[in-house]
Amino acid sequence: MQLEFHQIDAFSDRPFAGNPAMVYRLESWLSDALMQQIAAEHNLAETAFLVREEQGWRIRWFTPSTEVPLCGHATLASAYVLMEIYGEAAQRIDFLSRSGPLSVSREGGLLWLDFPLRSPRSQGGLETVAQALGVRVVELLGANELLAVLESEKAVRECRPDLLALAQLPWPGVIVTARGDSHDFVSRYFAPAIGIDEDPVTGSTHCCLTPYWAQQLDKQELTAFQCSPRGGALFCRLEGERVKIGGHARRIASGHLHLE
Repeated sequence: MQLEFHQIDAFSDRPFAGNPAMVYRLESWLSDALMQQIAAEHNLAETAFLVREEQGWRIRWFTPSTEVPLCGHATLASAYVLMEIYGEAAQRIDFLSRSGPLSVSREGGLLWLDFPLRSPRSQGGLETVAQALGVRVVELLGANELLAVLESEKAVRECRPDLLALAQLPWPGVIVTARGDSHDFVSRYFAPAIGIDEDPVTGSTHCCLTPYWAQQLDKQELTAFQCSPRGGALFCRLEGERVKIGGHARRIASGHLHLE
């Protein structure tokens, strides 16, 4: 059996930046164990699998070690694959997922994710998290992920966390964020507990970053930059209980996985 795959750099308009995702469009579902093995073989932050079901495109996401309930950059990459490689003519792709209905649309030269808003709430344990991050934390909040607000963009860029300590926290991952120098805000995302020491660019974390910074800056539309070593720009828009997250995508490679 051969399976066709496509590697996409999401949230980037040039190669070797943004966040790479592997995308498989399948005729029917493989076993969970096999999909996990495939994701581990590619060893990217996320591998997405798509199957057209009666209600629409079902999407699932796997890190090298586990399935996750939501992934932004691999959803953006999946829509790019369906539109640009497989010729889906629609200006909007709707997905079914463990996190409910999701969509990606073309608008203004960008692909826009339509994701659920995750309102962060204040959390205890600030000193423990600050010690694990090795940096002063101004405010600690939580939604689906732990959100640590730092003093400056410089502090975010220079953060060198104790990954083993972060992996022991009762959260999938930790976002560090601050006001940006050239963007409204910047962030980084560390998730060693799910097999990702640092994710290059993370769409799903902006489900809670966007409402937080929208309130702090009194703006509904914001520019963001995830300042990992690869880096990537995101355009964020708050729309009621939804967050729109825009970005570019670029195909890097296509090929076949041989399972004979």
